[in-house]
Amino acid sequence: MNSRAPRLSAREIEVLLTWLRADSKQEVALELRVGVGTVNTHISRIRTKYINVGRPAPTKAALFARAIQDGHTTLDEW
Repeated sequence: MNSRAPRLSAREIEVLLTWLRADSKQEVALELRVGVGTVNTHISRIRTKYINVGRPAPTKAALFARAIQDGHTTLDEW
């Protein structure tokens, strides 16, 4: 795990990984039984946490890279 990894909650990690696998935030919302606004809020908070540790992730691809770097997933899982 990266020493500069932000502290993501279990739910934030779940939303992040579900969103990385999905084609849309609507798909994530349906799968996790939450509103799209809730998905957006989680993704926004995750991005802010990465900014706060000096590792911005402005794109979905960048968040995917951070998830791998920080041990939330591996390439083998994809």
